[in-house]
Amino acid sequence: MSATRPPSFDPEWKTKYAEVIATAAEAVKRIRPGQRVFIGTGCAEPQELVQAMVGRSRELADTEIIHLLTRGEAPYATGELAQCFRVNSFFIAENVRDVIQKGLGDYTPIFLSDIPRLFSSGQLPLDAALIQVTPPDARGLCSFGVSVDIVKSAAENARVVIAEINPLMPRTLGDSFIHVTDLDVLVPVQTPIIEYTLPKPKETTLRIGEFVAALVEDASTVEMGIGTIPQAALEYLKTKKDLGIHTEMLTDSIIDLVEAGAITGARKSTDRGLIVASFCMGSRRLYDTIDNNPTFAFHPTEYVNDPLVISRQHKQVAINVALEVDLTGQVCADSLGTRFYSGIGGQVDFNRGAARSPGGKAIIALPSTAKDGTISRIVTRLSPGAGVVTTRGDVHYVVTEYGVAYLHGKSVQERALALISIAHPDYRGQLFKEAVEAKYLRPDLAEVEGKLLVGPPPFRTTMVLDDGTQISLRSIRPTDESRMRDLFYALSQETLYYRFMSRLKHVPRKEIQNFVYIDHRNDVALVATLPEAFGEDIVAIGRYYLNEKTNYAEVAFVVRDDWQNHGIGTFLLRQLTTLAKRNGISGFTAEVLRENRAMQTVFDKSEYETTSTPGEGVVSFKVVF
Repeated sequence: MSATRPPSFDPEWKTKYAEVIATAAEAVKRIRPGQRVFIGTGCAEPQELVQAMVGRSRELADTEIIHLLTRGEAPYATGELAQCFRVNSFFIAENVRDVIQKGLGDYTPIFLSDIPRLFSSGQLPLDAALIQVTPPDARGLCSFGVSVDIVKSAAENARVVIAEINPLMPRTLGDSFIHVTDLDVLVPVQTPIIEYTLPKPKETTLRIGEFVAALVEDASTVEMGIGTIPQAALEYLKTKKDLGIHTEMLTDSIIDLVEAGAITGARKSTDRGLIVASFCMGSRRLYDTIDNNPTFAFHPTEYVNDPLVISRQHKQVAINVALEVDLTGQVCADSLGTRFYSGIGGQVDFNRGAARSPGGKAIIALPSTAKDGTISRIVTRLSPGAGVVTTRGDVHYVVTEYGVAYLHGKSVQERALALISIAHPDYRGQLFKEAVEAKYLRPDLAEVEGKLLVGPPPFRTTMVLDDGTQISLRSIRPTDESRMRDLFYALSQETLYYRFMSRLKHVPRKEIQNFVYIDHRNDVALVATLPEAFGEDIVAIGRYYLNEKTNYAEVAFVVRDDWQNHGIGTFLLRQLTTLAKRNGISGFTAEVLRENRAMQTVFDKSEYETTSTPGEGVVSFKVVF
């Protein structure tokens, strides 16, 4: 709470509720050996109560500690106290990871949206809940502050609720209150709320964030999962318009996005105009921003993470992270082999909700490697013991620093090629061989294996046609084989003749593969695409092939008939020229049929020195850079 802001709580609360006020040491005497004790989430961990409970460790044998994740100290999570306190966490934070990985603690894998039902149904009864809230206001209402999430359900279902009452806790609004009479013991404290600073994103993380942000359209509603990658994506959303927020967690990054004017919530389907979250972890700046701020609505997990609620949002985008993804699309996000590392959290809740949202997108992001590049995170098979959090049937977008793979509705072969193409270049050859051995890829693709070793340059741009249609240009990918087949069979016989200089009744698979599987050095191809419900549709392709003896590259184009005469060929030539000059190529050559006037015009309009030489049935062009 800001020092300049008047208190929002009843100044007489200590007098009114004196009969239930106690010190932390007195309060934890309500805990008995063998009981199950819940501890408040994240930065709202009740630190004094935790210390007082640990101070009674000799008297509290076989006490089970339940929590989501906590950012404060976890003095109960040690080998020395394993006989007294047994940790059972729904999400493994750094402060309990060691004791759990040593087998001295436990992890309960569960969707975040399902946890409240564990408490309310009695499947996981709570004997006590240690939480932290604001002082009561004039109506006796205390806010859960920075952590509503599963804390609200725990407080509503625990037999005994012991609460630190802290005037430094920001008063968050929404479905974030509990009446003081529902608290059994009040422990006045005045300790600063735990602050959390995300580590500075690495270059790789920022590249992933940029790719992720490119998938977020104006007027989308965004969820950012835990981790640096989702937060890095926010850096690239500042130019977006009318974004909404419906997410589990907020960090300081949200403030910059609000101040940039990118977030208005004006186009949200539900909770219009509101930034909806269930907990936040950040600095005092964030806590001051959310304090009594009606723009922010904090709700419990059973609302925020409900896939049905999420699916009702228009263009809901879910951004979550993974530890490993196999070539069929299985996503591991909670373990490193048999070692539990984090948790399921809300990944599945938001992934499924966003996938069913009109115009929504479910995104899984991860760096292509781990351990300083010595391990690929894109793998043929998940590590032994690794758990599947998001199934191959649920996965949609996978993003690394090398690009985006769209997997939903794709065959195993298409998935394998897509994921290999965004793996680190050092591992693509190995992954390709393993994919062929695993029968994920056709044996006849083995001959193009080496061409996947060199990744396409990070090239993409857009053009806007006279009618306002936006066309995207990007490097061709191995996953474009089926789209290229669709393009060629959509061409008229005349266009096919102009491009291949022969009458083709069908385009051989080998010919299509020659377009798709290229080395991106001597052989460069750009495709023009339009967004479609299934991903994108290719409407044109431009390509050059370098003759190393002359340092000139032969260039050619083909544009789908219904998109001709819109300037796409000219734009492709301009972008290919930029790439060729960057690669030190001296110029282009081209052979164009005499009757192909449209393509001749494209070369005649080039800004560079261009000469044309008529020949037998063709016109030879030479463009000098």
